[in-house]
Amino acid sequence: MRRRSNGNTDPAPDPRASFSEPAPVPRSPQVQAYNQIRERVQRRLLAELSPVVDTNDAASVRRALEAIFIETLQEERLPMSRSDRTLLFEQIVADVLGFGPIEPLLRDETVTEVLVNGANHVFVERNGILEETDIRFRDNSEVMHVVDRIVTPLGRRIDESSPMVDARLPDGSRVNIIIPPLAIDGPSISIRKFARAIFDMEDLIKVGTLTRTMADFLKACVQARLNIVVSGGTSTGKTTLLNALSGFLPENERIITIEDSAELQLHQRHLVRLESRPPNIEGKGAVSIRQLVINALRMRPDRIVVGEVRGGEALDMLQAMNTGHDGSLTTAHSNSPRDTLARISTMALMAGMELPLVAIREQISSAFDLIVHVDRLADGARKIVDISEVQGMEGQTIVMQDIFQYIQTGIKGAHVQGYFTALGVRPSFMEKIETSGIDLPPTIFNPEREYLRRAH
Repeated sequence: MRRRSNGNTDPAPDPRASFSEPAPVPRSPQVQAYNQIRERVQRRLLAELSPVVDTNDAASVRRALEAIFIETLQEERLPMSRSDRTLLFEQIVADVLGFGPIEPLLRDETVTEVLVNGANHVFVERNGILEETDIRFRDNSEVMHVVDRIVTPLGRRIDESSPMVDARLPDGSRVNIIIPPLAIDGPSISIRKFARAIFDMEDLIKVGTLTRTMADFLKACVQARLNIVVSGGTSTGKTTLLNALSGFLPENERIITIEDSAELQLHQRHLVRLESRPPNIEGKGAVSIRQLVINALRMRPDRIVVGEVRGGEALDMLQAMNTGHDGSLTTAHSNSPRDTLARISTMALMAGMELPLVAIREQISSAFDLIVHVDRLADGARKIVDISEVQGMEGQTIVMQDIFQYIQTGIKGAHVQGYFTALGVRPSFMEKIETSGIDLPPTIFNPEREYLRRAH
């Protein structure tokens, strides 16, 4: 559902919103009248019902709002159709119980991300494509009201002394908020919605992320306990692919997942899920990914799945993989398989152990077996564009070998054209796969073009 612009007044400006307001958007007299009704209903609710109505009881608040809404409409004598009355009432309910103007976007299952750039610019992502909506806030104070609705129930604080926050909505969606003075043009809200639908490998094959041949190869790598890194840029589908790969983990193994914000949806029975914790209002009590990785090693894990390595925990993961904890999975932000190894080297240095770079590279070359790189193409399609083997060291350089690639050939209409192909290379870890009792036909490495049409 999309909504037109709201009014341009606010009866109680937020003292934190001392930054300059955006240029007002022209509004019709009827829209201004509607917004005056919204404000009156909200003020009366706060004045008359807050002491006796539990705001956590959505049904009670909704009934109270409806009574005030009907009474206010009768007093205003504003002509309004039934559909307009219903829409206005739902907007008021969203203001009080939900997240205001962006509440319909959070309920829209086709929307994967919601991005608020101040009061006058709200964008969404659908099918990998960003598009601007016609939703507007009244002003930056209304944006700050939504920010309060997000952070207050979580026991978090955001103000000029602490103008950034990472949090998670009750439905599991991740949210990042940054406000002035750091955000120059007004409060910025970035919400990555939690995926309720679980994509397994079959789903990824259907939408053209990879081919059946590639999926069979990756399944064999997971079952043979290879250490795998899924790499890619922001919003390329790394977590989705990691979740699909996790579906190949055996039921009889003890799996420990470690995440900054819980997104993985594993269904194995012997599963322990760990999540890092940010500092409280006093700046204390934080638990980092690195602390959780170190603790996980004391929990007798068969597999460790780290949602994403971002810092010094990379060194602890390398040491774990090199001391018998094989079969681990993780993701990392990078632009290519080679860049993945460089970034992990940098993150390992952040652990503060003062190891020489060549020693870290040696640990990386012996720890990781496979880099699976995903990318989002110009048409929004997410594909595995490279599967590369980490072969070892030559001098001070880590040697890699591409096994599968996606070759882009052009653009036809609005869609990227291309094909998947093996590169004719038999990886050196095939012996490990075979000794695990897994049979992969040697023909899967033959360089044959496999075309996939993007599903819509």
